[in-house]
Amino acid sequence: MPKDRLNTMFRGALILSVSSLVAKILSAVYRIPFQNMVGNTGFYVYQQIYPIYGIGMTFALNGFPTFISKLVAEQPDATSKSLVTRRAFHILSGLSLLLFVGLQLGAHWLALRMGDVRLAPIIDAVAWMFLFMPWLATGRGYYQGKFLMGPTAVSQLIEQTVRVGVIIMAAYFGVHRGWDDYHMGTWAMSSAAIAAICSSLIFVSFGLRHLLAPAPRPTHRLPSYRDLTKRFIIEGGTLCLVAAVVILLQLIDSFSVMRGLTRQGMPLDWAKSVKGVYDRGQPLVQLGLVVATSFSATLLPALTHALAKHQLIEFKRHTRAMVHVSLALSTAATVGLVALMPQINRLLFGSTEGTTALRIYVFSILFAALITTYTSVLQSLDQYTAMIIGIIAGLATKVLVNYQMVVHFGINGASLATVLSLAVMFGVMWLGSPEDLRQVLLESGYLIKLVLVSGAMGLVVVFTSREIRALVGLQMANSRGIAGIITLVGVLIGVAVFVVGAVGSRLFTIREWLVLPYGKRLIKSVAKGKEHH
Repeated sequence: MPKDRLNTMFRGALILSVSSLVAKILSAVYRIPFQNMVGNTGFYVYQQIYPIYGIGMTFALNGFPTFISKLVAEQPDATSKSLVTRRAFHILSGLSLLLFVGLQLGAHWLALRMGDVRLAPIIDAVAWMFLFMPWLATGRGYYQGKFLMGPTAVSQLIEQTVRVGVIIMAAYFGVHRGWDDYHMGTWAMSSAAIAAICSSLIFVSFGLRHLLAPAPRPTHRLPSYRDLTKRFIIEGGTLCLVAAVVILLQLIDSFSVMRGLTRQGMPLDWAKSVKGVYDRGQPLVQLGLVVATSFSATLLPALTHALAKHQLIEFKRHTRAMVHVSLALSTAATVGLVALMPQINRLLFGSTEGTTALRIYVFSILFAALITTYTSVLQSLDQYTAMIIGIIAGLATKVLVNYQMVVHFGINGASLATVLSLAVMFGVMWLGSPEDLRQVLLESGYLIKLVLVSGAMGLVVVFTSREIRALVGLQMANSRGIAGIITLVGVLIGVAVFVVGAVGSRLFTIREWLVLPYGKRLIKSVAKGKEHH
């Protein structure tokens, strides 16, 4: 690959990584004020339908654009790139129309299967976003295939900003005008279509030039619609499946948690509130995953470059760094959240309801981060079999056990089923990986060191929070203000203990420290300390 093209690719990857990071943070953070405004039942109404939106955005933002960019990059000239994009648009238009009509006609049936027929208008509202999926996916995929990530990054930020703005406005008007939760939920979910319209505007000139203008004469033989459709199903479908793993687990929850709670004998209104409490775990897991995967993801361009240059030793080193950093950060985030969960729950959501379920649920961060990292490496190696089998096995596990676990253990059971399914998913993926990739987790006593450092951090944080609560007294300890102070102090002490433990146990190599924020400064400080001694 020419040096200029390589530099463009790296710059593009950086732009897209930053915009994705901002979008993910926005997507996680807005749910906290939203839940505070609308309460547990209002949050339940929104979260029941959110996975349908999430799947649509995975199609439009990650899965299909990545596949289309590959199709575009394969073409030998500008005319062929334009024509193959047009064919991709036609195929996706057929798919989006099927999904739109299916959701519109099946809204009542789906709501019934979710255990709440009043959700049907909200399903109707979210269906409209699928009509914009072909335009967004082909626009993003076309530019990414030409190594131009700017349009994708801008459209992604516009989409999230507009959507979050509409959701918060819907919650505000819902509260101040006395709307019921379902009316508010319908307006909140309409944000998906409104945001899709706004982000589609970025691709108007692209669409007029490549999708709606008269088609130019082909200069080379193009793949047939039949072959393209087959590739969309197999390759594009795999990419969508990988990107939507956590959302698909949430979709299974939408169809089974409410029904399981009512089967227990819980009154319907109470079950809605309890499901809303369970849904608090999703923004916490999202934020944890942002922390756990964002820094290790900075190694992806270097990983791709090493593979392209056939530098296998460098590739293995970058892979090792990605896995170690991702696992360490996800473990630290998980242990920290478990230790501070009562305070975090009170600070963010105003009560400690569901603390046990949330403590179990956040273990998802650990396995989801590993799945994300391993799928990135396996995709770069073009090894999809282990990924697909792992994801199917994990989803099947969730489908098979979720309902019964909710019936027997309530939302604690739903949390356990989620963690179990992700563990199965990663276990199958790990067993099906190349030998070198399997050994990364086991070398140099890495896991033992990580368990000891994380365990020490967790114990210190729990002890500190208990001491602060004892110091201020029971009445003050139950206020959101004190919960905030305990959380802040706990995070600072936890980070300090983890860093000291990681340095002392030599958990990371120098290469791995450099991936982390302030890692370079820390290495210099440690080196100076050794010189003085």
